[in-house]
Amino acid sequence: MTTFVRNVSAAAALCAALSGCGSSTDTRPAAPPAQPPAVASLSPARVPARMPPTMAPGPGGLTPVFERGPAAGGDKTVALTFDADMTADQGPRAARGERFDNPALIDTLRRLKVDATVFMTGRWAEQYPGQARAIGNDPRFEIANHSYSHHAFKAPCYGLPALDRHAMAADVRRAFDAFRTAGVRNVVPYFRFPGGCYDDDALRALASARVTAVQWDVVGGDAFATDADAVAEQVLAGVRPGSLVVLHCTRSAAPVTEQAIRRIVPELRERGYRFVKVSELMAAARGT
Repeated sequence: MTTFVRNVSAAAALCAALSGCGSSTDTRPAAPPAQPPAVASLSPARVPARMPPTMAPGPGGLTPVFERGPAAGGDKTVALTFDADMTADQGPRAARGERFDNPALIDTLRRLKVDATVFMTGRWAEQYPGQARAIGNDPRFEIANHSYSHHAFKAPCYGLPALDRHAMAADVRRAFDAFRTAGVRNVVPYFRFPGGCYDDDALRALASARVTAVQWDVVGGDAFATDADAVAEQVLAGVRPGSLVVLHCTRSAAPVTEQAIRRIVPELRERGYRFVKVSELMAAARGT
């Protein structure tokens, strides 16, 4: 198997910890220097004023994968990321009152003045267009792609239905279209695999979407958690300079995330950390 992004230690343990949005066990050395980004999926109205950094494709044009920023000799920065999950077939559950949003979490991030990246599914943007637009037009946030359907790009993957390889790039483009329809502006050409599951076939299938896949090195453990302190302690124990943390923006599946953030943010700031978006972390990794 061709490999090209840096190895994440204990990937299998992280995968188990996330309970449905885990990391891939696929591990790779660092990507080659990046080329100027090509953001074919984004309309001019939605491309940020300053083009966000991306990573260069891997050997054979494989979609590049970014997992964390520079660990040594750099600023004490950390990127908090939040997956706004909703599968293509969860409309009836939403109609019955299940909440896949978490406006209190977004309000807390604003109140605490935390910059963050939200990985949003297209289905979530369709269900909550007003919230998608408000988050995506707030300069504190950037919106990245978490697929349209939240179906798996590699099977098995935590019981998620699997997409056919030929449908993968179209699913990603459909999510960008949903963002456009909702009026989201601060969209970046980054993609997170549902469940974090991928392989070379998925990376090859996404080449035409021209995105940089974004994973993580710290699992928040908030999926289906009921103890906010346990979530906070897991994040606080894992963060290092340049870390990329995965959490969730879904009340029904991650009900204690907002409480955990109220502890995580001040404690990390007390340690000297600064909160940045993925685009800033990636720029630091590239030295730009």
